[in-house]
Amino acid sequence: MSAPPARTLADLDGDVLAHCAGYLGARDVASLAMACRPLRAAAYCDAVWYRLFRDQWPFQKVPRGALGLREQYIRRHTEVHKMKFDDPASAIYYLNPTETAPSHLMLDSNCIWLCQGPVTRKLSVGWPEPEMVETQRSHGARITCMRLVPLIDTPLFRSDTQANEKALITSSTDRTIRLCWKGHSRCYKGHSGPVTALADKLLDDGEFKVLASGGEDCTIRLWCMSTKAKNRALISTFHGHEKTLSFLSVAWHKSSLLVSSSKDSKVRVWDTMAPPSSGSSSCVGSTHLNSSGSPIAMKCYESLCYIAAGSEVTAIDLRTMKKASVLALPNRRILSCEMLPSEWLICTGTKDKALLWDIRKSQEPSNAVVELHSDGLVTFLHLDPYKVVTGVPADGQVHVWETRTGDLLNTLSCGEPVKSAGRGTVSAMAVDGCRIAMAGSSADGSFLHYRDFLKSSVLVSLPGKEVSRFWRPQQLDDDEDDNSEDEGYYY
Repeated sequence: MSAPPARTLADLDGDVLAHCAGYLGARDVASLAMACRPLRAAAYCDAVWYRLFRDQWPFQKVPRGALGLREQYIRRHTEVHKMKFDDPASAIYYLNPTETAPSHLMLDSNCIWLCQGPVTRKLSVGWPEPEMVETQRSHGARITCMRLVPLIDTPLFRSDTQANEKALITSSTDRTIRLCWKGHSRCYKGHSGPVTALADKLLDDGEFKVLASGGEDCTIRLWCMSTKAKNRALISTFHGHEKTLSFLSVAWHKSSLLVSSSKDSKVRVWDTMAPPSSGSSSCVGSTHLNSSGSPIAMKCYESLCYIAAGSEVTAIDLRTMKKASVLALPNRRILSCEMLPSEWLICTGTKDKALLWDIRKSQEPSNAVVELHSDGLVTFLHLDPYKVVTGVPADGQVHVWETRTGDLLNTLSCGEPVKSAGRGTVSAMAVDGCRIAMAGSSADGSFLHYRDFLKSSVLVSLPGKEVSRFWRPQQLDDDEDDNSEDEGYYY
């Protein structure tokens, strides 16, 4: 007797599939829709997206209209990530007035990391203000870099209950590197000068993870993150640069390749899997940027490395070490730069504006996608598919622009102007999705200002633009029927 025909998930009834999809998150539902037609029909079901909408925004009524619930969810998600609202959840945390303003900020999950001189702090986001949960004073001098890495990839990992935790890595002018997590720490010593650069992520040599660092001693050092290397953490030392290291980045197309740039605009590629007998022999490629300044940003994507220096952004093909493209800004020095190669976009900050470029038109410098005007030096910059955020240190505020059109979406002040004698300054900025954190100082001292737009409902009203009633709370006249309040909404 022949075996019965095999059955697949797609053979289930559509209502059953839709019920199963109701237990998934938004990302998983989107992935389900790409599998096949029956699963796509289940993933597009209004009941699935109604639950997702209510789970994400439990206090927001679900609008009823020409758009389906999936489209309503996407629209709401897009508006939130563009920070187009006037009523985000906002909290201000006042820091010790005797300490310097934070110079580095990072957002991770429900936490904010910041550093002030040699001190790092971790705050848990809460209302009405964040709560200080951890302070690290392990360095003896100014911190130069901060990185968050999975705890499971470090020697501080102990059990599976810690699998989703993050560990903090910092470098300092005291010549040391510190790995910290909840009061536990490891110190890595070896550089003969201040440590100025940490790799943007850990290298992978097949057996364990490796941390790369660079410093004013012009060397790159590799540190083993295995628990077995407690007393011999230093694996290799690479020589070849003649000036201070500026940036280290791990290549996308091969996780054992490390790209380094120094203040003299020299770029080298290192094979970290090479035998450690000779540091210079590990260099598998090098080039020099024809720029008038030191690198101020570097990012790898696929087989390319984008480096901003002087008045140019150069894309280098790491397979050939040839320049793939050069974006030049005549008579303009680049102060900040953010790259979004997956969307073919680069944003550069200059003395009076930010310029958004299409990488595919990099040979035509006169054709910027949009110009985002500013009242000063654009030294703070963030770029994602939804928005561009620009900040001027002396301005005391940041501006949010739409990525595709360059339209101004919002202006966010840093701190509370009514409490300060004058306008404050911005010293650091971090953006993660629909959340933004700014650090600054005023006559009242240093502070941290955090905003979360996820639950917002009141759209910003900009001059010359009418605000849609799509997400605005309904206003009812006294003589309207009580039942009319619910018209146009799902329950």
